[in-house]
Amino acid sequence: MSAKRDYYEVLGVDKNADKDAIKKAYRKLAIQYHPDRNPGDKVAEEKFKEATEAYEVLSDDQKRPIYDQYGFAGLEGMGGGGAGGGYSHAFHDFSDLFGGSGGFSDIFENLFGGGFSFGGGSGGRSRGNNDGASLRYDLHIDFKEAVYGCKKDITFRRDEQCPDCHGTGGAAGSSVKTCPSCGGRGQVGRSSGFFVVQQTCPTCRGKGAVIDKPCASCHGTGVFAKSTTMSVKIPAGVENGRRLSIHGMGNAGTNGGAAGDLIIVVNVRSDRYFERDGHDLYCAVPISISQAVLGASIEIKNLDGKTLSIKVPAGTQHGKFLRVRDEGVPVEGSSRKGDLYVKIMVQIPSKLSRQQIAAMESFAALEKPTSSPDLLTRESLG
Repeated sequence: MSAKRDYYEVLGVDKNADKDAIKKAYRKLAIQYHPDRNPGDKVAEEKFKEATEAYEVLSDDQKRPIYDQYGFAGLEGMGGGGAGGGYSHAFHDFSDLFGGSGGFSDIFENLFGGGFSFGGGSGGRSRGNNDGASLRYDLHIDFKEAVYGCKKDITFRRDEQCPDCHGTGGAAGSSVKTCPSCGGRGQVGRSSGFFVVQQTCPTCRGKGAVIDKPCASCHGTGVFAKSTTMSVKIPAGVENGRRLSIHGMGNAGTNGGAAGDLIIVVNVRSDRYFERDGHDLYCAVPISISQAVLGASIEIKNLDGKTLSIKVPAGTQHGKFLRVRDEGVPVEGSSRKGDLYVKIMVQIPSKLSRQQIAAMESFAALEKPTSSPDLLTRESLG
């Protein structure tokens, strides 16, 4: 059995792709490989399942951060993608592409502004609990903070449950009635040639019901916007683009619905002197010709400010990397660290004193360099 492909690779999207890009990529693949369009084609069926599994994970605000951090192993036992199970977004006949429940219904809702039906069909709208939306917060931190970890105070606006109506949107003694504009569907249709485009009902805001006595504090919404400040711990070794999920800190739900999550996307600024590759750090240091030829002991400051003593062997070539063990990026969840690689840059002086010129001429006489050097092979350049 072949190894599972990375979900981002399956959908052909970048790891920083937003939900719209993920839906668009999935829609294209699902239409191309749907079993009803490819009857008896096992390869197409497997590609359809693969794309659907990838979409289930990458479109889920809880599963995606776990997959980004831990890969397939982190999804085991969660159901759906990563567990080798079914695919709830899949559909059983091709008519589902045009307004049936399941995979494409939420995509077409996104594309056509709230809903999509084929030939005038429409579905009901739930009047029960409404979960709150998850929120995204882009956090910018310095390179050093990303390597060694830090705490950051962030401020953002979120919908919190109204304390007066407890999220119901109704005043004391109020009652819920079917919305007169949409008849309880939560959507109103607009004919557009062959299609009927469904849009969110402006009267009930998609709930399918209205309250006869709205709460005066929240004007019937069940929530109110509030600025929230909280401290966030950024783990050591976090990489650029990492998503951290804080459960329940998104918008509050209504009518007893669960709150969404806060998804923090970490954006790491570059450093003037250091860069990283995985858990290894890289920097460059200049040395003189004499130090390169004769060898030397030099001291440099690491990213954390620690002074490191480095031995430069005699005959060190320009561009050579010297390795300092366990001075790189901490490995999350362990006491281990990557390594620090110091690139040696041999400095050629542009001006020499008379004594230096005389010394170099004496050295050249002893060295007897050739005036017709052979070309170096590419392999010898490392």
